[in-house]
Amino acid sequence: MDVATVVLVIACVGAYVAWFSRLASGLRGPRVWPVMGSLPGLIQHSERMHEWIADNLRGTGGTYQTCICAVPGLARRQGLVTVTCDPRNLEHVLKTRFDNYPKGPTWHAVFVDLLGDGIFNSDGDTWLLQRKTAALEFTTRTLRAAMSRWVGSSIHLRLLPILEESAAAGNAGAVDLQDLLLRLTFDNICGLAFGRDSETLMPGLPENAFAAAFDRATEATLHRFIFPELVWRFKKWLQVGMEATLTSSVAHVDRYLSAIIKSRKLELSDGRRDYDDLLSRFMKKGAYTDAFLQHVVLNFILAGRDTSSVALSWFFWLVSIHPAVERRILHELAAVLADSRGHEPATWLATPLAFEEVDRLVYLKAALSETLRLYPSVPEDSKYVMADDVLPDGTFVPAGSSVTYSIYSAGRMKSVWGSDCLEFRPERWLSPDGKRFEPHDSFKFVAFNAGPRVCLGKDLAYLQMKSIAAAVLLRHRLTVAPGHRIEQKMSLTLFMKDGLRMNVHNRDLSSIAAELSPSQPDVVAQAHVTEAVVATG
Repeated sequence: MDVATVVLVIACVGAYVAWFSRLASGLRGPRVWPVMGSLPGLIQHSERMHEWIADNLRGTGGTYQTCICAVPGLARRQGLVTVTCDPRNLEHVLKTRFDNYPKGPTWHAVFVDLLGDGIFNSDGDTWLLQRKTAALEFTTRTLRAAMSRWVGSSIHLRLLPILEESAAAGNAGAVDLQDLLLRLTFDNICGLAFGRDSETLMPGLPENAFAAAFDRATEATLHRFIFPELVWRFKKWLQVGMEATLTSSVAHVDRYLSAIIKSRKLELSDGRRDYDDLLSRFMKKGAYTDAFLQHVVLNFILAGRDTSSVALSWFFWLVSIHPAVERRILHELAAVLADSRGHEPATWLATPLAFEEVDRLVYLKAALSETLRLYPSVPEDSKYVMADDVLPDGTFVPAGSSVTYSIYSAGRMKSVWGSDCLEFRPERWLSPDGKRFEPHDSFKFVAFNAGPRVCLGKDLAYLQMKSIAAAVLLRHRLTVAPGHRIEQKMSLTLFMKDGLRMNVHNRDLSSIAAELSPSQPDVVAQAHVTEAVVATG
């Protein structure tokens, strides 16, 4: 190597070191390394990524900027990530400057093979059209009635018999509750989305070809986030690895839904049967292409399946380790059912809860909301920055960069939720007299998103979760199986890494029924007094 080349290399290295020093000094948060940026930290803390992000945000006041590609020309644009959980910034990104923060080209490219231009993978006019159409349907009472019908049937004909069998087997009959809930919510959302029962929650827990193909396609799609776009596009061109899996799985899903769409068109045209599912409702609204209808269905399945089941998994675990919360839920259930059905426990269990009964379960809704605050189903989300902007806290975000808003961290900040922010305390969602549910600001509690993209199915999700939780807790007490560890799985959805192995025990409601007899004092007031005595020692 001649002298000139050596001098040039030294000059280039020196220039890069000087440039990198200026870059690193202007960034807060995790350590940034030459070329690789903050990727080494992400890899090092991959098993506790959400807690790691929350720790970084606590140390930086709720917002920091980092670089995932420390290369000149990229570092301050495509490689720059602004991470925040500040409610002011969230409102700015999700509402005030909504048009400046779309999902963006990277997100769309990753999901387009599975979701197409569906509502959860589109921006602008394409998104707005689907949003307006779907919003009209989600406000109808008939859709709520359809959800209640599907949920009630699947709970009583499928979930409860499996739990009863497990209870009869004792400790040897532990079940993976997360798997059961995933199957239950998949059957429910398929019924609501296109009027077909996928029958995954059946005796023996059989594999359903459509469900299996959908799972493989989802997993393969998420793998694209691991690799640079050029890498996974090259693998797609070669049809190797997970890209080959994605192609074959999407093809199976396409064939299955195409057949349903074709037969549904025939059934609706000759009036043989009237359907109340989302697919049929969209068909009645206008002349949409089969591809459009298919993507509508797939987007709602993806949104409605994992989120509710994951939330319920964390809920049942939290309730199992907080007996005072469980007892208060049971007292509320008993009080509501005694009022509507009488004081005999057998009548409480005879039929599924009516919508009016579910709607009165205020404390149960508070406990579910508290679960979602601490363990949101989607822990992190991101947006693309269209044009240079300044966030309310003064952070400059350049065009071409991205903003990650940490929903997981947003529920764990003392500055927002107080010094007890890490405690599971449903009472924070209730009015002072404990009789009304009082929602928090949607930019503090972002589990259902916020702004124009706020979750359309929020009320249906609460209906489903409350119905399942009530039916299970009335009949069974759940305990974590000995030796089973509860850990988070690092995914776009906050699954439990090894499932939720639980022992199922039959519940005796006689003592609670006795407390509700007319000769006894008001049970809710009594529960408040008991909790106050325990709290004060």
